[in-house]
Amino acid sequence: MVVRLSVTALDTRDPVGLARFYSALTGWPIRPDDDAGAGETDPPDWVELDAGGAATIACQLSRGHVPPVWPGDEHPQQVHLDFAVADLDEGEAFVLGLGARKHDIQPDAGWRVFLDPAGHPFCLVTEK
Repeated sequence: MVVRLSVTALDTRDPVGLARFYSALTGWPIRPDDDAGAGETDPPDWVELDAGGAATIACQLSRGHVPPVWPGDEHPQQVHLDFAVADLDEGEAFVLGLGARKHDIQPDAGWRVFLDPAGHPFCLVTEK
């Protein structure tokens, strides 16, 4: 048996808003009808990006979501996403323009840590 990764799901209080952030970041559209409910009192429980058949990102409703704290173990990140870019400075300007926040702690010059609008850490890394 061979298995393949199909979806990485991120908990959030705002699935539509977080999906829009990752859609703008990756260029992957939100799956048709998953954007329905935007602006409604009761948001959809699941919003998934269309990565064209490759592993994708989904945003899952969690009304009690507490953003992870990195580094630390009180609310650990448990998983994070890395995105490769040709230029870290250009990548940083891009993600900040989308609404990401740069983390106060930066490990080294090879990558940069940011927080998405729901507080999940993600990294920009230099393409190899």
